[in-house]
Amino acid sequence: MGAGQRVRTAAARRRDLPALHTSGNPGPEIFAWSRAAVWLAALFAAVAWEGGRNPRAGVWDDAQYTRDLGLFTDVWARWDSVWFLRIAEHGYGAYPNDAAFFPLYPGLVASLGRLLLGHYVLAGILVSLAAGVVAFAVLYRLAETRLGADGARRAILYLALFPVSLFLQAVYSESLYLLLAVAVFALAERGRLPEASAVAGLALLTRPSAVALLPALALLAWQAHRARGLAALVLAPAVFAAYPLLLWWRIGEPFAFLTAQDHWNRDLSPLGPLGGAYDGLRAGVAGIRQLIAGDGGRVYWEVPRWDPLHVAAINASLMLFLVLFLVLTVLAWRRFGAPYGLFCATSLALPLSVPGDDWPLQSLPRFGLTVFPFFLALAVLGGRPRAHAAIVGVSGLFLGVAATQWALWQWVA
Repeated sequence: MGAGQRVRTAAARRRDLPALHTSGNPGPEIFAWSRAAVWLAALFAAVAWEGGRNPRAGVWDDAQYTRDLGLFTDVWARWDSVWFLRIAEHGYGAYPNDAAFFPLYPGLVASLGRLLLGHYVLAGILVSLAAGVVAFAVLYRLAETRLGADGARRAILYLALFPVSLFLQAVYSESLYLLLAVAVFALAERGRLPEASAVAGLALLTRPSAVALLPALALLAWQAHRARGLAALVLAPAVFAAYPLLLWWRIGEPFAFLTAQDHWNRDLSPLGPLGGAYDGLRAGVAGIRQLIAGDGGRVYWEVPRWDPLHVAAINASLMLFLVLFLVLTVLAWRRFGAPYGLFCATSLALPLSVPGDDWPLQSLPRFGLTVFPFFLALAVLGGRPRAHAAIVGVSGLFLGVAATQWALWQWVA
């Protein structure tokens, strides 16, 4: 297909893109029942197995911030939630390294929390739920133009049942970033590049991995309007400039966010994403060997104060997620075009470029949760009944495990 034909095809697709209304859209319904099911699972686990609580969680369980209306809400304020809640209540500078958590989500939580008379945990949950339900509705419409109604339904179902989709209702920024990422593509493909660029700027204010949106957006702009389309992209960095200005005002260090991530033991690999991928594969293979050998002999990958089999299970599972995401990246590029594939590839390259010391692929599943083309590609693989049943069964099983771990303050990432 020639370049001119590709441009005409893209233009035709933009004209045919349906309005992003929710009439006849199963996205909100699937989001609602899946969140209710995960909520019930987490509450049951917290009540039934409180004795299994992770003793190391006390550092992160700051009751001043993570307690609100009882277990019903508090079960969704775990781990990094405390950082968002601290920023929402006190702003930046009250705690060291808080600049690692970008301002849009805690800012919304702060605004709503004050309206709710100081119920910040409840506010965080409501912000996540509101963003999530809209994200599902928009994603369904976007997917429907490429996969049809059945394929689009599979895509959002797979997203809802993804093993770490519990973050979509937690006091975390995942739902908000997912909404903004989908909106960038939806707006750009409708020819609304200034709006898409502004939304990309909001995504940059939500989390650092949003820079993965910029190459894909630039390619969409180039395909639509060549050099003229690229001019609109200046809005994204202009919107993001609000964050260094805020940090300059609050703590006198406008670029504190560039070094704050060092607190989480992530270092830039000299080989970029190849270095992180290599370390992750080494850790994963060591994990498989440890699971085969058991815990009575040699330790293949040691993490201080962690049981070798626990370490092995985590590293092996993270390696499997990496392999899955690489396959889905290739499929998304081939099936949906270079902008989608580029977004996937860049979204993977960023965390792989800064691997953790003990866990090279730390949080990779959670990063993948917001890379929505993964689920469009997974919907292609799930077109056959047996494949669909396998995806739903395996995802649902591990989502239940993750919800239980989360409720018991076990680390889930």
